[in-house]
This record gives sequence, structure tokens and C-alpha cells, in this order.
Amino acid sequence: MSRLHPDNVKNTNNLRNQHMKNIIFIFGLLSCFLGASCSDNFLDEQPVGEISPDQILRLENLEGAVISAYSILNGQMDDASSAFNSPASNWNFGDVVSDDAYKGGGGTGDQNQIHQMELFLTNPTIRDVERKWMALYEGVKRANLAMRLIGESNNMEPRLASNRLAEMRFLRGHFYFELKKIYNRIPYVDESAQTAEDYYVSNTSLSNDELWDKIEADFNQAFGALPETQTDPGRPTKWAAKAYLAKVYLYRENWAAAEAAADEVIASNTYQLMANFNDVFLPENDNGSEIIFAVQHSINDGSPSNYNGSIGDRLMPPGGPFYPQYGFLRPTQNLINAYKTNELGLPVADNINPGQDQQFDPRIDHTVARPGVPYLDLGINYEASWARDLSTYGPFSPKKRMVSAKSTHYLQIWPYINSLNYYVIRYADLLLWKAEAAIKNGKLEEGRTYINLVRERAQNSRKVMNLAGTSEADRYLINEYNQPFANEVQALEALRTERRLEMAHEGHRFFDLVRWGVAANVLRDYFEVEKERRPHLSGANFIPGKNEYFPIPQNQIDLGRGLITQNPNYE
Repeated sequence: MSRLHPDNVKNTNNLRNQHMKNIIFIFGLLSCFLGASCSDNFLDEQPVGEISPDQILRLENLEGAVISAYSILNGQMDDASSAFNSPASNWNFGDVVSDDAYKGGGGTGDQNQIHQMELFLTNPTIRDVERKWMALYEGVKRANLAMRLIGESNNMEPRLASNRLAEMRFLRGHFYFELKKIYNRIPYVDESAQTAEDYYVSNTSLSNDELWDKIEADFNQAFGALPETQTDPGRPTKWAAKAYLAKVYLYRENWAAAEAAADEVIASNTYQLMANFNDVFLPENDNGSEIIFAVQHSINDGSPSNYNGSIGDRLMPPGGPFYPQYGFLRPTQNLINAYKTNELGLPVADNINPGQDQQFDPRIDHTVARPGVPYLDLGINYEASWARDLSTYGPFSPKKRMVSAKSTHYLQIWPYINSLNYYVIRYADLLLWKAEAAIKNGKLEEGRTYINLVRERAQNSRKVMNLAGTSEADRYLINEYNQPFANEVQALEALRTERRLEMAHEGHRFFDLVRWGVAANVLRDYFEVEKERRPHLSGANFIPGKNEYFPIPQNQIDLGRGLITQNPNYE
């Protein structure tokens, strides 16, 4: 099977320069409205390569418009190398602002705006806040345009047209879901927009429920029309749409619907957990049995500067003899402590630094790099000396989504990226959604069963071995929850801990804390201790009623004709 990535259709980013004049006009205004660089006289510019409406509706151009929408998924929306400000993985929006990661890099001045985010001093002019918004709305724009062109054309076979429209609805649902969970109050524009005026939309005209209804409708329609399998693994399927619906229901606290949707995906027998936890994150296993929907990455494919690779995560390499020392996304001591286990192989929640004889959940050494533990298959132990600015950020580095420097899937020249896909939804994620919804529906035993499925895989997975291969690299002990949960509180605590251990550094932690309603308490407790460990956090302060969401970019407010309102307490 071929992998769907932007270069499957050449020069798709030039589609806007091939469209008829009124489409170019709309594209230009929308780019300006959404914060892209534009000048006062852009409306006077003449379209390049103008072609007739009949030509733009040809099959090859319709497919090009579709691929153009896919190409924005990795957060790379222009020719800059700064997709790390708008990464698909949300490492800056979901990990660094949680208790799982420090910013890292060469001190607090290196990408200082992310340091401000880490302290919850985020303001509406921060580059990451602006670029993430721009990238996501660029995705919305491209999906809308592809949908409208397909709807206007008779050149696509009806079944193919139905599939492509469903794919675009899925992508639009994804882009709007990301916007909703990050910014909350957002403008909603659909494929019916045809004139410049249609793109000036208030971000408060729809209520919270109405916005969720729109997102839910896209995934429902996608589910109804998408096939169960796709030739190109990068395209969403019927079951990917149903899984995303389960996630939407979870965010809406519609527990019955969330559980039912998860049940449908499970009953489809389409997905299964891979036998070994670490194998999930090997690029040769991309689009394997556990992956429900992923952003497709590739390198050495002829694209300029290899921007089809993991460009949003290019600051992750940890240094040492094999990698550049960018050193961002550094694991917190709090996260390291969360992997401790007791004599029963269950999590320890005391946040005390581990002693010499401590036992650990074995996922720790697949997820993070610790001194004295082998780093991937490089035949060398990771050492604290690899860590950039050790005195500020401590000795730990990322590992889960790093690719071996020996692999052909790693690019050993600038921009030092890899072709490991970013997993938007994987099966372990869905199983834990099922567990959460079951618990909320009063089915504690069913919740325990699904939590234990994830723990069982971790228990039976290959462990990290010492360099000689003669023994495990540390003392690993993990077991299932063998006793029934006493009540919902205990069950939810186990579920939330399991999500953290299983999904760490995949961009989900902060959003989980917010949707659970515990962000203020968890981050207050985290900062209280962590400020003593890491003085760079001394100014950190999460403000309830403000910091659950990021500010609306100031440039959107300035360009929005008074229709765009700032989020609460960012005024």
C-alpha cells in the first residue's frame, strides 16, 4: 500500500495560483484574515496561471485540492522551518504546559515564548499561539475549498466523490477539534463561503454546544460515507471517524455516546494492540494494527528541505554523539516519579524522587531517556552530559518519538528530522476512552478490564536491556489492577494515571487535565514542588478561568472588524 503524503500530487501548494480569479481573491483575503503575511495592496495583484472554471474542476485538480488539505496536517504551512511553533504533536501546547515536560533548549531565552507558555504567562502575540491558529485555519480553508470544488464538478465518479467529500469532512472536523480544544471560542466557516465577506465571522456567534455540534456533524457524516478500509493508509476510514466521535463525546461528557462509539470501534475488530509497547513507535511499523489515524511523515522524498518529515518536532534531538543538541521537550522529575511502582507493581503517587532500589513501570525507559540506560539501539548508554543546559532542565531527555540515528528513517543532515508518523489516535487511546466512559457510566469493573488491557500489554512487552543484553536495564515491575475499584473516585484515579503513563509526550496531557476539570489543582501541586527542583519555574502560575485555553491571537482581533473577541482574562 502506498503512503499518502503531500508529494503524491506535485505542486499542490500552487493550486491557489491555478484557480480562477474569484477563488484566488478569496484565498488571498482568507490568508490575510487568518494572520498570514499580506500587504495592503494584495487585492490588486493579478492571478498567476489563470485557468477556466472547467479546467479547475478536472479530476486531477480536484485530487490536487484534496491532497493540499492533507498536506497541512503536519503543521507546515509555508516555506519556513518553524513548524515547531505549530506542530501536529502539540508538544508545546499539550506537554510543556503540563506536568510532563519542561521546554528545554538552551535556557529560558531559547524560544522564550514557549518558556512564557510554560509559566502560563502566555499572551495573544506569542508566535506559537499565532502560528498554530494559522496552520489549523489553513487546513480548514483547504478542506472547505476541496469540498466546494468537488460539489461543483461532474468529473469525479460518484463513489469516489462521496469518499473524498467524507475525507474532507473528517479533516475539517479534526482541524476544528484542535482549534476548539486550544482556543475554545473560534470562528466557524464552512464550504458554503464563496465571497470575501463570508470569511468575516464572529468567534462568539455560535455557543459552545453549537460549535461541538458542528464538529460532531462532520465526523458523523464522515462515518456514514467513508469505507471501512482505504488503499492509502493516510486516509481516514469509517472506524477512524467513529473513534474521533468517541473523543468528541468524551470532551462533551456525553458518556453513554462515548462508550457506545468506542464499543463500535472495538467490535469492528479492525485494530489491536501491538505485542510490544516500543514497537508502536518504530517508523517501520507506521500505520500498523494499533494506529487509527496518523499524520503521515516522510523524508528523502524530493520535497524541499524534507518538510514532509516530522518538521514540527525538529527541536527534539537530545544531543550526545549521534544527534544535534537541540534538547527541547525535557521530561520533568514529576513524570519520572509517576513511573514508580510498589511491591504489587501498581503506580506510586507520592512524587518522591526514586531511591536506589526503586521499581519502575517498564514504559519509563521506552518513553524517556535516563542516565545509565541504553538509548534505543545505538549501543550506548544515555548520559546526563547529553542534556543541553543540564543545570536548568535536569538530566532527562525525550525518547518515545525519537528514531535511531542508525535508521534510514532518520535524517542525519539539517533539519535532523525523521519519518515517524504522529499518531492522532491509536488503539490504546481508544481503550482508555472506553474505560473512562464505562467508569462514568457506573461500570467500574468494565473500566478496570480496559485499563488492564493496556497494562497487560506493558507487562508483556520487551523490556529495555543493559548494553550486554544480559539483564533488564533497571528493576521493572508492573501488574494489572487485580482488586475491584472501591468507588468511582478510585477508578478515575487509576484511569487518569494510566493515560499519563501510556500517552506521555504524545501531546495530550494538558488537554486531559483541562477536560477532567483538574488542571488548576494538579498544576498548583506540581509547581509547588517543581519550583524547588527547577528554579526556572519560579514565576509559574496557572490562573483558573483563564489558562484552560490559550488566547485568541491579537492579529486575528486586529483584522477581524470587531467580530473577534478575546478569551476571558486575556484582555
